[in-house]
Amino acid sequence: MGIRAAVVPAVSLLLTVTVAGCSASTSSDTSAKHPAAPTSSVAQSSVTGTGGAPASLPYGPGPQAKYTVQSQPPTGSCHFGYTADKQPLEDKKCTPGALNPKVTPATLKTTICASGYTSTIRPPESVTGVEKTANAKSYAYTGALHDAEYDHLVSLELGGDPNDSRNLWVEPPSPGHKAGAGPNNPKDSVESKLHTAVCSGKVQLAAAQKAIAADWTTALATLGLS
Repeated sequence: MGIRAAVVPAVSLLLTVTVAGCSASTSSDTSAKHPAAPTSSVAQSSVTGTGGAPASLPYGPGPQAKYTVQSQPPTGSCHFGYTADKQPLEDKKCTPGALNPKVTPATLKTTICASGYTSTIRPPESVTGVEKTANAKSYAYTGALHDAEYDHLVSLELGGDPNDSRNLWVEPPSPGHKAGAGPNNPKDSVESKLHTAVCSGKVQLAAAQKAIAADWTTALATLGLS
């Protein structure tokens, strides 16, 4: 489930970025090189990641005591995809997904399957508001940001990294969305069903992560849950 950060006015934006520990010029630079692999002490296996996660999904730095604004892909370098019924899809080149190294099959009960866990690792709006605006430029998204969701491709409740830019994208509203109503996307329901399946032992963590990163619109069917 993504981050629903509001658009921040220009004056208060400078204030929140300063509070977050970043200069306004640094955080708004969308032409900066998109990091191929954020700094992390977590090693990745060439076959499977730590905890059995699919090797195709990289690990991010994981939860941080203090989050900072992450650089986004260059302006206009990312392109939305759409299904036959017009559901939005991310650009795999820009948003392949990234995992939280703290979430493994061995830690499920104390991480994503523990009530309230995701709220303890979610970055603040002072960080995500800046990132959302920059990522909209990356995707050349010109719609109302109020109605777009700054979404974790692999949701926090499925062990997605909280603030790795490879795991976040501005998700446009789905068909039928009422303008001005704020984010309300069917992907959220998919994430919840997958979370329930993982925590009940019906689906393996790595399988759920791989399925939603591949195509959230087919993830349930891929895993035999719909």
